[in-house]
Amino acid sequence: MLVRPSESRAIIDEGMRTLRVIGNLEPGGGQLSALRLAFALRRRGWDVSFAAGSATPDGLSLFRSYGVEVELYGSSRNMQYLPDPKFADWLAPLVGEVDLVHAHMFGAWWAASRAAAGDVVVAGSEHNEYRWPSDPPLDELAAALRRLDLLFVHSPAARVQLLAAGASPARLRDGCSAIDESMTAVRLRGREAARIVYVGRLHHEKGPDLLLDAVALLGRDVTVQVIGSGPFEGALREQVRALGLEGVVSFVGWQRDPARWIAGASTCVVPSRFDAWSQTGVLAMALRVPVVATDVDGLAQVVSGGRGISVPPENPAALAHAIRAVLDGHSQVDFDAAERYAARFTADAVADFYEDCYAEVSRRQPTAA
Repeated sequence: MLVRPSESRAIIDEGMRTLRVIGNLEPGGGQLSALRLAFALRRRGWDVSFAAGSATPDGLSLFRSYGVEVELYGSSRNMQYLPDPKFADWLAPLVGEVDLVHAHMFGAWWAASRAAAGDVVVAGSEHNEYRWPSDPPLDELAAALRRLDLLFVHSPAARVQLLAAGASPARLRDGCSAIDESMTAVRLRGREAARIVYVGRLHHEKGPDLLLDAVALLGRDVTVQVIGSGPFEGALREQVRALGLEGVVSFVGWQRDPARWIAGASTCVVPSRFDAWSQTGVLAMALRVPVVATDVDGLAQVVSGGRGISVPPENPAALAHAIRAVLDGHSQVDFDAAERYAARFTADAVADFYEDCYAEVSRRQPTAA
C-alpha cells in the first residue's frame, strides 16, 4: 500500500496548496496523524493549512502546541456527523484559495464537497464505522460521495457502509495513519514488571472502563497508567474508587509524547468497543511492547499474524485472562513481525502514499461539483 510508483510526479514536485478540514477537533490519534502528515508534506514544499467545524479547547491547544493555528467555524454542535450548509458557506472562501482540500469526518467532507468549485480536488477520510447520533442523512451522504475525487477509509465496516451508500469503488483507498516518529529514541532494553498502559481518548467507544474491570479481576499486583483525556474521565475515576483501585490506577492526562509512556511497559491494552485501527497499538509494536486488543472492526487485522493478542470485545474476563498470560510469559508475540508492520506507518512512509494518491487524482479532471 505504501510503495511509491515510478511514474513522473512533476505536478507534486511543484507542491500544492492544500487545506485539511477536520469535522470536530479534539485530542486524538486521527488529529495527530493529520498533523504529522502535514509536517511531512511541508518538508517537501507543500503549503498546508487547517480548518475545523467544531473544536474542544484541548484540541485547539494541542494544535497550537505544535505551532499550528486552525481556522475555526466554531459551531456549538459536534460537526463530525452533521451536514451544515452554513459550515459549507463559511468554508467556501478557504477552499477557493487551494488546489486540494482533504476533509476528515463526514460533516467536514460533506461541507468541502459543497463548497469546492469544480477545479478543486476534494478528498475525504473516514476512520471509524458510522454510529449516527440520529437518522442517517442518506441523501446528503450520497450527494457528497458523488463529488469526492478520493475517499480514504480506515475501517472495513465503514467501507461496507459507504459502498452501500453509493461510493464509487474506483475512488476508495485504504486510509493509513502516521505514528509518532520519536519512537526510536525511547526504546528500552527490557520491559518493566506488571506495568499496564492505556493510551487514548477517554470515550466510551475506546473502552477504558473495560480495562478497569479487567484489572479488578487480575488478582495480582500491577500498576496501570491511563494516558489521555476526554469526557469519560469523571466516570472512570468514580469506577476506580468503586473497584478499590486507587493505589493501582493513575490518570496521567494527555501527553504529546506517548512513546515515552508506552516504552518498557509490560503490555499495552487497546480495549475498544469499535475501532478501525490503533495508533497506540502500532506505536507499542514499534517499541516491542506486547499489545492486547479487542477483536473489533480493523483492530483484529492490526494484531493478526502473531503481532499481538486479540480478545472478544465487551469481555473484561477475557481481557484479564489475556493480560495475565502476557504478564506470566505464557503468551507469545512475534515482536519482529510487529516492528516490521509498524515501520510501514512512519510519517514519511504515509506521506509517500498520500502524495502518490494526490498526484494520481490531480492528473485527471476533478469530479464535477
